[in-house]
Amino acid sequence: MSELAAARPAAGPGPTVRLLTVVARQRELSLVIVMVLLGTFVATQAPQFLSITNLTQVTVLASIIAIAAVGEAMVVLTRNVDLSVESVIGLVAFVVADIVAHRILSVPAAMAFGIGLGLVLGMVNGFLVAVLRVPSIVATLGTLSIYRGLAFLVAGGKQVTLIDLPAGYTDPAGATILGVVPVFLVIAIVIVVIAAIALRQTPLGRSVYAVGSNPEAAEILGIDSRVVTFVVFSVCGMLGGIAGILWGLEFGTINATAASGVTLQVIAAVVVGGVNIFGGSGTVVGAGLGAMFLAFISNALVLLSLSQFWLQAIYGVVILVAVGLDAALLRRVQRSNARRRSS
Repeated sequence: MSELAAARPAAGPGPTVRLLTVVARQRELSLVIVMVLLGTFVATQAPQFLSITNLTQVTVLASIIAIAAVGEAMVVLTRNVDLSVESVIGLVAFVVADIVAHRILSVPAAMAFGIGLGLVLGMVNGFLVAVLRVPSIVATLGTLSIYRGLAFLVAGGKQVTLIDLPAGYTDPAGATILGVVPVFLVIAIVIVVIAAIALRQTPLGRSVYAVGSNPEAAEILGIDSRVVTFVVFSVCGMLGGIAGILWGLEFGTINATAASGVTLQVIAAVVVGGVNIFGGSGTVVGAGLGAMFLAFISNALVLLSLSQFWLQAIYGVVILVAVGLDAALLRRVQRSNARRRSS
C-alpha cells in the first residue's frame, strides 16, 4: 500500500508540480515584462541601446549562453548541476579553431568534431554521476579543472588568432536573416524549441521531470534514473560543444582560457529563468529567456557607464533570490500537502 501511495504522485502532476509549473510560467512572463521595462528605461538614457548594431551584438552573445543554459537546465531538472560547462565551451572552441587554422579538417568536419567532443565530455560527466554515483557538484567540479587543463595542454601556451583562420570563417557571427535577426539567435531558438518539445512530448522528457520531482517514485514506476541522468549530462555536453563552436566564430582569437567564468552566467540564466534548483520544475524556454535577461542587464551597465562589479554582484543576487524563492515555495507547498494528508 505504501508503494502505491509513493507511486501515485508520479503518475500525474501532483499539486506541488502543478503549482511550481505555474510559478515557472509566470516567471517567464515576468522576465519578458522586465526586459521591456528595462529596455525602455535604458533607451531613454542611452538611445543607442535600441540600435540594430547594439541589439544584434547583445543577442548574439546571449544566444551562446542560452544554448549552454538549455543543457544546464536539463541537468538541473534532474536535481543535478554541471559546473564544467565553461571548460567544455573553452576546450571545444580552441580545438575546433586550431583544427581549422591548421587545415587538418574542413570547416564543417571540424565543427562536427567539436560537437562530438562536447558530447564525449558530457558522457564522461554522466558516467561519473550516473554510474559511479559521484555527487554531480563534486564530479563536475573535478572535470571543470580537468577539461580546462586539457585546453592548456592542447594549446601549449599558444593561441589561435583571426589571421590564422580561413577568410570568412567568423562571418556567421555577424550574419542576419532579412538584415535583422542574427543567425546565432535563430540557432538558439531552434535548439530551445526542440528541447522544449522533447521534454514535454517524449517519454524521455517526461522521465526527466519524474526523476527530478520524485526519484523514488520514478524508480517504482520503472524509470531508470541512471539512464536519464547519463543522457541529460551527455546532451548538456553536446550543447556545450555547439556553444563552443559559436564562441570561436564570435571571437575569432581563442586561447586556453576561453569562456572562463561562463558557468556562473549559465547557472544564473537557468535559475532566473524559473528552473527549480531542487529539480522537477521549470522549462528550457525560461532558461533561454534568463540568458537574454542577463545579457540585457550587462549591456545596460556598459551603456550607462556603470561598474562591471555590479554585473558579478547581480549574477550572485539573482541566483540567491531565485533559489530562496523556490525553497520557500517548496516548503510552503509541502506543509500544505502534509496538512491535507493529515486531515
